[in-house]
Formats: sequence, structure tokens, C-alpha cells
Amino acid sequence: MTGLSKKLLDQFVACVGADHVLTGSDDLSHYTNENRGIYHGKTPLVLKPGSTQEVAAIIKLAAETKTAIVPQGGHTGHVGGAVPDEKGNQIVVSMERMNRIRKVDIDGNAMMVEAGVILEAIQIEAEEHGKLFPLTLASQGSCQIGGNIATNAGGTGVIAYGNMRDQVLGLEVVLPSGKILDGLRSLHKDNTGYDLKNLFIGSEGTLGIITACVLKLRPKPRGKAVALAGLSSPEHALKLYALARERGEGMLTACELMPDLALQCTLRNIEGNRAPLEGNHAWYVLMEISSNRSEEDAQNSLENILQEGLQEKLVGDAAIAQTLEQQQALWRIRETVPLAQKQEGGSIKHDVAVPVHRVPEFLKRAGAIIKREMPDARIYSFGHLGDGNIHYNISQPIDGDKEVFLAHRQEINDLIHDLVIEMEGSVSAEHGIGRLKRDLLARTKSPVELQLMKQLKTTLDPNGIMNPGKVV
Repeated sequence: MTGLSKKLLDQFVACVGADHVLTGSDDLSHYTNENRGIYHGKTPLVLKPGSTQEVAAIIKLAAETKTAIVPQGGHTGHVGGAVPDEKGNQIVVSMERMNRIRKVDIDGNAMMVEAGVILEAIQIEAEEHGKLFPLTLASQGSCQIGGNIATNAGGTGVIAYGNMRDQVLGLEVVLPSGKILDGLRSLHKDNTGYDLKNLFIGSEGTLGIITACVLKLRPKPRGKAVALAGLSSPEHALKLYALARERGEGMLTACELMPDLALQCTLRNIEGNRAPLEGNHAWYVLMEISSNRSEEDAQNSLENILQEGLQEKLVGDAAIAQTLEQQQALWRIRETVPLAQKQEGGSIKHDVAVPVHRVPEFLKRAGAIIKREMPDARIYSFGHLGDGNIHYNISQPIDGDKEVFLAHRQEINDLIHDLVIEMEGSVSAEHGIGRLKRDLLARTKSPVELQLMKQLKTTLDPNGIMNPGKVV
């Protein structure tokens, strides 16, 4: 299975201890198979270090022996960025044991955590201290913060708080040489030379392994209001978003778009989901307003926005949550769209972004492409209207053959990505490049950008041992 000698493998095992290693005699499928089922790799070892020093020992040995390393977090990615290849010579380093919250600095609005801490645990810890950590993802119950940083995760709160890059104050990273870069600073302003941490945010483990971080905490809102609005078109949704930005006075924290097809899919496939509105609408916007003043302030602001939307005939109907349970129920509809779609058979997925004002145009033009190429396919185009990030997913025709449908994946990917590039968008909005989109970089980055990326990779990782075959 592997060209790595037993002696070398034993040396790697010694870095973490035999109790924290999985080998070929164990079930490694969780660590070697990409969760969408596109990539299936092999590895002789899964190492689970428990400290930064153990990670450094692993990487130092890898550097000396030129052994490829694949860092892995919560294994929730969609682009094959955290799985080994099929040759069986790459060693997986899982960060799951490095799951300690080291320190919470209330006065400094910062939290220091290790890379393997689950995102939801960070949210809960912040809330218990009266603070907010704003990154919110559907996978927050299993994804790890190190992976969120390595992929520069986005989520539903980007329009108010920014993406993962905006949540990081400092990083601790084990470099491809095995040396430790200690940048665990909690300063909110530090203008002393190059901002090295940003080299590693979004690098997908190709420049080193993130072992710990200092995160920025925000004031916990004193009130939240959530509503689902039914609309006739993406154009009306965009106008409602603009209205909310203008009237919300900086309080708009989420604006999610989904078609009726997606909502109906969740009602069919997710137990407990209920239709919030009477009758059907072609499109829906899930909107959240947060207030640092009061619950009443948030509620009044959202009611005024929707009332004006109704008066301007942008909104056909709307339901405003009156309790926390109702808020959670509305969010559950949006967050369970991917899971519900999975029950409908094979799907071809795209994580793309276009300029916000061109979202309706993209949806119209992309829909025409799919109608032409696959007339009976079902389009689940949902996502973050406020930052132009649309998850443009296509499900197989009802009663269609899954394998026949998926055989057109590359063809459809090319057509959708061609459109996105033409519209000056991004072929990877929040899930990264990994293996899946590596070849697209040459079409989306300028020659100078590509050259700089390759030079950085060569400078920091001259032996090419860190997550080879990904990104660059």
C-alpha cells in the first residue's frame, strides 16, 4: 500500500504515542474519503497529536524524510482539500485532540483556542462570558476552528462581521520545517511589518499547520429578530436587501436567499420543519436583525423594514418569529437545505460568488444554461445574498438515473464556472480550492498572482510536503 518503510512509520508513531495513531488495520474511511464522495484516498497512518510540540516533531521528521503530510480538521470540506491522494504515501495529521480553550480575555475581547476546538464550543464559550463569536455555519457542530481558518470560512454573518479572516487576531503555526511560528497576540492593532498570519488564513494547510489561534470576540447583541419573507423574484429580494441595509442602521446580520423548491425540499425531507407562510412564493429571504440596545429595538426595526417592503410590493408575505424557538425553526429551514437536497439523489454543486448587484442576473443566466443542457434537472440556488455567495446546486431529475446525471458533472461545472468568471465573480466563495478547483486558478488569477503564490509555496515549503496537490 505504501512506499514508506516500517522504520519510518514507527518514527512517526513515536511522535504522538501508539495510543493516538490509526493504521491500516483500523477503519480509516472517515479520514480518507471526502464527504461528498468525490475523492477516496489512502494513508498508512492517521496521527493525532495532542500538543504543538508533537505537531512540530511530526513535521520536523516529515521535512527530514520528505514525507507528505495532509492536515485535517473536522472533515467537513467540499473540495477534497483535507484528504490524502490514492497512492497511500501521505500521512494524515488529525487535529481532533488539540481541543482546548486556553484563555478567554473578557476585557480584551479575545479568546485563545487550539485548532481542534469545535466551532460550536467556541460560540457557547463566548456566550457564557456575555460575548459573541459571530462565525455561523451549518456544520458548526462538527467543523474545527483550525479548518475554518485554513479555508477562510464565510457563513451567514459575513455582511455584518466579515469572514474568518476578520475574526483572527493571532496564530500559532507549525511551519514546513518543523519550526513554530508563535504569533498568538491579542492586539487589535499591530502595524509592525508584514501581517504574517494572513499568509496562513485560507492557505488550506499548504504552508503549515495551524495549531492555535486568538479569536476576536464581539459584544453579544441584546436583541435579535428573524423573519422569513416570500417574494416573487431575486430582483425583489435584492431590493429588499438594499432597503434593509439602508433602514437597518448597521443592524442587518444575515440575509439569506432560497427558492421555493429548496423550502419544499426541506419540508419533505427534514422531520419537524414547518411552512412558515400560507401559500407558496417563488423565492424567500431569511433576514436577521441584531440590536445592541434591546429585543424590542430589533423587532421594531425588522417590522418597519418588512412593512416598507410590503408597501413597495417587494414582499408578498412575511412571518416574524415571536420566540427564540420560532427563530431557530426559521433558521433550521435554511440550514437544512443541503441535507434535504442530499435525500433527493445525485447533485452537482457550486460554491460561487458574483457581485451582489448581479445575483439576479447570474441566477437568470445560469438557469437558462441548465434548462438548455438538462431540462428536467432541479435547481437549488440558495445562499448568502448579502455577499453574493450562491450555492448553485443542481439535483438529478425526479426518477432519473444518478450515475447518468453525475456523468455530466464536469461539463456542468465548466459551464457555470465560465459564467461566473465572465461576470467577474469567484469560483470558490467560501469552501476553498482543494483538489477540486485547483486547475481553475489559472483562469481566475493573473499570471503575477499565480507566480507570487507559487513562490510563497516554494519558499515556505521547499520540499513540497504540506498538503501536496492542493491549491497550487
